[in-house]
Amino acid sequence: MFAYRKMTATKPNQPDAQPKNLYVGAINPFALVEAIIGRKVDWSHAPTADIISNVLQSDYDELFDMKHESVLYAGIRLNGKRPEQAEHIPSREMHTLTERDMITPDFSRVEKLSDLNEVGLQDLGETKVKHAYMFNGNLRLILEPSRSSTLGGKTLSNSRVTTTIGELSTPFRTHHHSDSNTWTPPNSTWEDITSHLPLVDPTKFNNPVQGALGNSWLIAALASVAWTDPSAIVHCNRSTLLAAASRKEPCRLSIKLYSKGGENDAPTTTVDVDCEVPVNNSSSLLLYCRSSGGKGFLWPSLYEKAFAKWITSSQSTSSHPDLTQTSHGDPIKAMAQLTDKTPEYYFTHHRTAGDLISLIRSNSANFKTVYPMCAFTHPTASGHSSNVKFRGCNLVANMAYSVLGWTTGGAQQQQQYVILRHPWGVTEPEEVGTSYPGLVSKINTQFWSAADLIEAEGVFALEMGAFREYFAGLGVAK
Repeated sequence: MFAYRKMTATKPNQPDAQPKNLYVGAINPFALVEAIIGRKVDWSHAPTADIISNVLQSDYDELFDMKHESVLYAGIRLNGKRPEQAEHIPSREMHTLTERDMITPDFSRVEKLSDLNEVGLQDLGETKVKHAYMFNGNLRLILEPSRSSTLGGKTLSNSRVTTTIGELSTPFRTHHHSDSNTWTPPNSTWEDITSHLPLVDPTKFNNPVQGALGNSWLIAALASVAWTDPSAIVHCNRSTLLAAASRKEPCRLSIKLYSKGGENDAPTTTVDVDCEVPVNNSSSLLLYCRSSGGKGFLWPSLYEKAFAKWITSSQSTSSHPDLTQTSHGDPIKAMAQLTDKTPEYYFTHHRTAGDLISLIRSNSANFKTVYPMCAFTHPTASGHSSNVKFRGCNLVANMAYSVLGWTTGGAQQQQQYVILRHPWGVTEPEEVGTSYPGLVSKINTQFWSAADLIEAEGVFALEMGAFREYFAGLGVAK
């Protein structure tokens, strides 16, 4: 684990030491819910927040901070000794919930508080009260039983998942495959997505959008590289596919990836992948990384597949690599692995907001970054300013974001903002009511001149003071 106190730079523009391990990432709840229920949901529709809350069995405002042990962080937890860091949960501590585990007790005979003892709530006096209010003379309480309670009705958490979620979104397996090459997510099929490829609309953007995995570190890095240097991305376009079809050859993409050491790494090599990716059997939707422009753009899905194949090459030679192995990692190193550049890290705790905006400006031209940059949030709001609350899907704890540039605003243009892109490709509807101080969710060319170069979905501005409070660090590959 890295320790902030060992990485204090002597100057604000001097990089900090590279951390040993970063476990950044939260599962995209929109893609996860779609995979579970087998149908499309509207990511921009305010009522979708209720659907997410119901399916994932958690209050919506508790899904996005690691301190609540949300299922979006399945497989990782806050470090007990250093709560500002995330760590892997040992496989022996991961539990698979069955239908029996999730059955709730019969409360029909509860007439007084002491009756709750009989249904398993043994520590009533110490039970946390989440909400309490008077209504028409009645005191209404919402209680939160402790994890040790025998009340029953267990819910999803970072260490308790259903078989479906375990197989779909985590590298933990509930049963052993006799053949390591047989991984397929539940209710899905590996499908050649070129078989019904539509004509690509050249006016559409094709930004990578994270799927039902906790690999924002990889998707944000991929988006940052594509944003600053599109020529660095190997595309599989329609003309390439038609040429391959005329030769009766399958679609293939060759991607070179570069070793930078540590976890989620392998020797430098060129990885060949075909165009088969997991597709949900019920909805025909892609389960994992996809393009914001639709199935007509293949490269985001194929890059995710190539990276998974690369980091698991020592264990498997499968053409269907286990994509869940890409869960949780280092977005700064990932940009270097994609480009063979050097990763530079800058942590926020010993830098001012002015130092941070200077770093971004020094790697930008005309308000747009010219080197790939990413930033990542704190794993939890605990221990930070009282203004820091991870309660909605705009700013998510332990999450990687692409840094696209900077701008100014406010009176006399004295406020400075960083322009960020969310790898989920979504900004939360205002009706959900979890707005963040200093955040501008609607970006246009009058506010930021580079706005016409990228799809608006998922792009927002954050005032630099708020950025310093919510984000643990940022980095560049150059």
